[in-house]
Amino acid sequence: MNILFLSLIDIENLDERSIYTDLLREFWKHDHNVYVISPIERRKKKQATLLHTEKAVILKPKILNMQKTGNIEKGFSMLTIESIILKAVKKYFADVKFDLVLYATPPVTFHRVVSYVKKRDNAVTYLLQKDIFPEGALDLGVLSKTGWKGLVYKYFRYKEMELLKVSDHIGCMSVANVQYIRNHNSFIAPDRVELCPNSIEVIDKSVMPETRVMVRKKYNIPLQKKVFIYGGNLGKPQGIPFLVSCLEKAKEIEKAFFVIVGDGTDFGLIENYVKHANQQNLKLMKHLPKEDYETLVGACDVGMIFLDHRFTIPNFPSRLLSYMQAKIPVLAVTDPYTDIGNVIVKGGFGWWCESDDTDSFVMLVASIVNEEVTGLGKNGYEYLKDYYNVHNSYAVIAKAV
Repeated sequence: MNILFLSLIDIENLDERSIYTDLLREFWKHDHNVYVISPIERRKKKQATLLHTEKAVILKPKILNMQKTGNIEKGFSMLTIESIILKAVKKYFADVKFDLVLYATPPVTFHRVVSYVKKRDNAVTYLLQKDIFPEGALDLGVLSKTGWKGLVYKYFRYKEMELLKVSDHIGCMSVANVQYIRNHNSFIAPDRVELCPNSIEVIDKSVMPETRVMVRKKYNIPLQKKVFIYGGNLGKPQGIPFLVSCLEKAKEIEKAFFVIVGDGTDFGLIENYVKHANQQNLKLMKHLPKEDYETLVGACDVGMIFLDHRFTIPNFPSRLLSYMQAKIPVLAVTDPYTDIGNVIVKGGFGWWCESDDTDSFVMLVASIVNEEVTGLGKNGYEYLKDYYNVHNSYAVIAKAV
């Protein structure tokens, strides 16, 4: 079977580890031919290229910036990417008959590409619903339903609906995601929407006690404190002003230490706070290589997830998986519409509070620092093996073809 995967993620080869490469590698292991379209953003200053690797053929057309850029450039890039990729498919994959087109949001502007391949090859189309856009942008005030922003919203809502219509199957990250897509898109037959959560090839990323000591000394992190780590994007969706308020209010909890590792459009907000607050139980790092970051996570005690309280869409951040594979429990601080907190609490591997109440956050942290959390971390790892294993996602998608 020939698989075409469309994504904005920068993929060089399938040996990389991520929710997408792990899934594609699973297809390769089952003797399918994998073709990937993975654009290069102009900020990387590279030319478009076609890579023939051991496990996949990877086409990398050049596009405008999509990540870590302003809303205007990001929006314009989303408007132009569809034409660029469609042209690339016609040029480089004219002689390849695809059986399955697999694609993920963002963006929602793959409709013409998906529709073209579906019609040309009679291919099955499968959407991995990883982001609900433009509704999420509406929640955060980036878009609105009036004025020129309203026009932008209507355009992207139209593109979203067209993408949903052309999708034979829609795989969602959680039960709340499934319900949201069904409830807000009555034109979709309910049986086309199913659960297909974020998943990875499960690898034990916990660390031995001696490694834990070595890593903490390396990064000047106290050995005797309960370390809470946040890793990932620092942008509008994460509600960084609220995160800063939480850190400020928790600065007097002597047994707690906070590590923030990430980058994004709102990195400057937390960087400015760190420079001026002189908070003793906080460390900020902008970037770490993936292996170093995963080892650092394993040397910490609790992983944190933050989502802006204004969200009415059920986000389900994939960074959850990095905490689970490191066997550390998770503290989710989110809006009430996502079910990630419910999953964590019912699964017995962490805690949840709403992301509009710093007092609740501080009370939880003050309680956690006095708890033995190793057992909760092990629960998370077992839950990862049972529910977020890439074998499961492969089986769900393969069944659709």
